[in-house]
Amino acid sequence: MTIRILPAVGDPGTARAVAGVLAGLPGVTTLPGVGDSSRLLEALAALGAGGIAHLPEVVLVHERLGPAPALEIVREIALRFPATGVILMSADAGPALYAAAMDCGARGLAILPPTYEELGARVQAAAHWAGGVRRHLGAAAEGTADGSAASDGARGTLVAVVGAKGGVGTTVTAVQLALAASAAGRAVALADLDLQSGDVASYLDVQFRRSIADLAGISDITPRVLADAVFPHPTGLGLLLAPAEGERGEDVGEPAARQITAALRGRYELVVADCGTQITAAGAAVIEAADLALLVTTPDVVSVRAAKRMVRLWERLQIRTAEETTTVVNRHTRNAEIQPPLIARSTGTRAARTTIPAGYKELQGAVDSGRMQDLDARSGVRQALWTLAGELGLATSPARTGAAERPAALGGLRRRRAIEGSAAKTPTGGGTGTGTSTGPEQLSPVPPAGGRFRRRERFGDRFGDRFGDRGQVAVEFVGILPLILIALAVVWQCVLVGYSYSLAGHAADKGARAGVVGRDCAAAARADMPKSWHTEPSCGPGPAAGVYSASVRVKVPLLFPGAADWPWTVESTAGVARED
Repeated sequence: MTIRILPAVGDPGTARAVAGVLAGLPGVTTLPGVGDSSRLLEALAALGAGGIAHLPEVVLVHERLGPAPALEIVREIALRFPATGVILMSADAGPALYAAAMDCGARGLAILPPTYEELGARVQAAAHWAGGVRRHLGAAAEGTADGSAASDGARGTLVAVVGAKGGVGTTVTAVQLALAASAAGRAVALADLDLQSGDVASYLDVQFRRSIADLAGISDITPRVLADAVFPHPTGLGLLLAPAEGERGEDVGEPAARQITAALRGRYELVVADCGTQITAAGAAVIEAADLALLVTTPDVVSVRAAKRMVRLWERLQIRTAEETTTVVNRHTRNAEIQPPLIARSTGTRAARTTIPAGYKELQGAVDSGRMQDLDARSGVRQALWTLAGELGLATSPARTGAAERPAALGGLRRRRAIEGSAAKTPTGGGTGTGTSTGPEQLSPVPPAGGRFRRRERFGDRFGDRFGDRGQVAVEFVGILPLILIALAVVWQCVLVGYSYSLAGHAADKGARAGVVGRDCAAAARADMPKSWHTEPSCGPGPAAGVYSASVRVKVPLLFPGAADWPWTVESTAGVARED
């Protein structure tokens, strides 16, 4: 049997030495080596895409591979690709390192510089073990895309929640997403990675002694050690909180953050990390390793600019691209000038379809009491955040589980009765089980009162989720169009009245000048008027001696000259002194 080996060595000199030894081993095929942990995992994922049979039997991991710690890389490969044997290469093969490597899932420890006898024996043992595992996996292993089918339950989803700037609602979003996923029956851990100013404990009314800083100095985080540091909350969440002393947050660096999140993902189905608004080494490592990164912002110019700076910072640090980031718009109002599509175009990210409304009064009680889990189930903020959890695949969306869980589709009185009935049957405490959940999914259905409501609910179920508020602008424009036309007609009529006064004055002046020299005064006045205006001129001596007077009365047209006239007229008089 040919043994395929993938060497991952960061040092060029060591890489040449290892390649020389492997070239002399019989029955060994050496795959192209990689120089860092990210490329190693990408290479294994690409090979595993064709099935478990395409994965190498043995992977050699150098102790100085980087950027992730070697033991974490070994644990990651053992979890994701259990049918591949991992050998750790180190210059110091002491008992402590050997025990740590075995705990992480390594199949052997090779001493550097390598020798034919020792490295050959380690490779043969690891390859024999890998072959046995693959025979036992059988057909199930052949259908695995990346070799991780056996460890799906041991590798949870990591969601990083980041704020564009302070005060945009990052912690509230993270807490409610975790509560929604926990209410859906998932094992959820909420990690506070805002190391210097974390507020998760304040929002959930927690008094704690252990924090994430206590795990920073531990090289091997076992399940028991992790359980001692995680606070079990009554809602079912596992809380890994930020240290109460902000200066202790500096103890949590990039290697510690990667190791801690890997341990959490190995125990919990979902890990929600509140990374705050400042990018530290630990926060950058979590954002880079996250399966989903949420950037929370508000619809104002300052926050949108901060979100854009944050995305550009991630790209410069090669943490995450804009296309891999989802923007969540908090405190959204329908009449805001900045809407989610504009934010998405400005930042280059994907905007979540669900927006969080501005509900300051709804949040006031829960924030002041420090019990965010007791937020009213009828709160628009909570319903929107739980719907967002469903959109992101973290929990079942209450907006898509049927008419019984969609009170918005009911009419005003019937919707209130449904909500009141749900509130009477469901406790308002922060329940976590199926019987104590306080989310909008607990609304009881109300039978339709008639055909009109039945048709309304049927069309709402069919088209409501698909189209949303599309067409609202057109409907509002049709409603306001008559008012606009009436206003324009009034303005135009006022213009016609003023123009009629102007025409009457000019006609009277022309008639008076013509009459004073002996010409036909009335004919001269009519000749100066447009044909669409009905004119009644009168000429004769003026009230003063030696003055010839001409008076013109004009009917004001109604909107369109010549079509119809108002019943009243406008009159203008002009006089010219006689010169004889």
